[in-house]
Amino acid sequence: GAMDLVAGVKRVVVVMEHVAKAKDGSEDPKLLKECNLPLTGTGVVDLVITDLGVFSIDKKGGSGMTLIELADGVTVDEIKAKTAADFKVALNGGQSDAA
Repeated sequence: GAMDLVAGVKRVVVVMEHVAKAKDGSEDPKLLKECNLPLTGTGVVDLVITDLGVFSIDKKGGSGMTLIELADGVTVDEIKAKTAADFKVALNGGQSDAA
């Protein structure tokens, strides 16, 4: 399972699509406030890369996710609209702002 993949590693990077696309064309966020699947491990992810942007994950300080990079042609507002989880914005190493 997933825990076999992350056991004993120094860094975990998740690469995924930002939204789930239904056959009818609707989209649902995949980055949620709370996991709705069974948890086999918590606090192991360091970085999430989606087709819209890159998020760093603060596993120690409790500040959650921080958007650190946008994909070409994507805006922060678009990511806000397609993300259910709270996150901060710190593009190009700048100051964090809550999104």
